[in-house]
Amino acid sequence: MPVFDSRSFRNHEQVVFCADEATGLKAIIAVHSTALGPATGGTRFWDYAAGHRRSAPIDVAETRGEQDAIYDVLRLSRGMSFKNAMAGLRLGGGKSVIIGNPKELGTAELMRAFGRFVNRLGGTYYAAEDVGTSPEMLGAASESTPYVCGLEGGDFGTGDPSPHTALGVFTGIKAAVKHRLGKDDLAGLTVAVQGLGHVGQYLTDHLRAAGAKLIVTDIVDANIKAVLAKGDAEVVAPDAIHAVDCDVFAPCALGGILNPKTLGDIKATVIAGAANNQLETEGVEDEQLRMRGVLYAPDYVINAGGIISVESEVHKERPDNAAREAKVLRIGETLTRIFEASDREKRPTGIIANEMAEDIIRRANEAKLAAAAE
Repeated sequence: MPVFDSRSFRNHEQVVFCADEATGLKAIIAVHSTALGPATGGTRFWDYAAGHRRSAPIDVAETRGEQDAIYDVLRLSRGMSFKNAMAGLRLGGGKSVIIGNPKELGTAELMRAFGRFVNRLGGTYYAAEDVGTSPEMLGAASESTPYVCGLEGGDFGTGDPSPHTALGVFTGIKAAVKHRLGKDDLAGLTVAVQGLGHVGQYLTDHLRAAGAKLIVTDIVDANIKAVLAKGDAEVVAPDAIHAVDCDVFAPCALGGILNPKTLGDIKATVIAGAANNQLETEGVEDEQLRMRGVLYAPDYVINAGGIISVESEVHKERPDNAAREAKVLRIGETLTRIFEASDREKRPTGIIANEMAEDIIRRANEAKLAAAAE
């Protein structure tokens, strides 16, 4: 399986492959950068081979699934470096993936085994919650390592980061609507939300309270029912949500939704959601959207609320709710600077954000090397 030649390998500092036969653990930990602080990012638990099993022999499906996992963890960890830099955090970028179905493999024993591998990195990487994991699962991992964040209890526990992620996305949607549509609120606008997990459900609460009309979808019926129990929403099929007639499209599921197959169907004027890696190819889909007059909010900027919420936990500081909420609310200001630069330079918002983040990390690396040389 290629790593150094992978299309998503961008000067990562460290990539660790982990396996524990007793629990069935297969995991990858990717540390992209520690220039700004300990690499911090979520632990995604996903069955990467599932989609390949429909059309390929088992051994081929498993190999392709592992290749997908490598691509995912490398791209996500780089995104965490950029996310933490743009949010002004004292954190570097890292990510981990556990390969398999969390409903079948996600035992406390497996998470404790995962924690032992995290512990071997000695604080270079802190694991947080992501798709397929929960605060309870990370709590099990924390029995083997102190390098876990997003925990419910303890002196420094910050709890579930999902509400903070959703608040940041909501704030970002308002900033994007203000910039592109000139509206100071969301009343009467239609927002299509793809994915109704923890973040998606909290986001729909904010959108309803702001007077937006909702179109929603999810592959899990229980998630749809939970949203409908709180108010009206139009429900569409998962493969149709990107093409609905709406003002804002908010991808809150897995990545890659903005690709050559979907771009031509998109009717939204603003794309702003919580999903990571929404663009299949950086600088391609976002430029096509820009040329069409569609405003794209770079995903790692708008969805930074969750990692903002756990920064204090990594640094063993008691959480200050007012301070972290203030940082989350500044996401809108950061996006506005990106939007204005994109308009001024006539370049895609994704590339503008990448260059801003890379500059922050470069300067931090230079300062770190200079301090070490003294």
